[in-house]
Amino acid sequence: MNTTRLNITLPTSINNDITRYAEELNEKKSHIIASALEMYFDYLDIRVAEKRLNDNEPTISMEEMRKELGL
Repeated sequence: MNTTRLNITLPTSINNDITRYAEELNEKKSHIIASALEMYFDYLDIRVAEKRLNDNEPTISMEEMRKELGL
């Protein structure tokens, strides 16, 4: 996996939480942060999907999708 070094600013309370979890789980802080972001991105995917539904984005039926994919 490729990595990128970031310099970020966080509230002290969040940094303290990350440090505490990293020590308790014997993991690097960067791993804790990356895992948290991956979970948050899953949440954002759901929010985007809900927004698209509410914005009346065009949809297709399952039958149309299967036909389009040749299934």
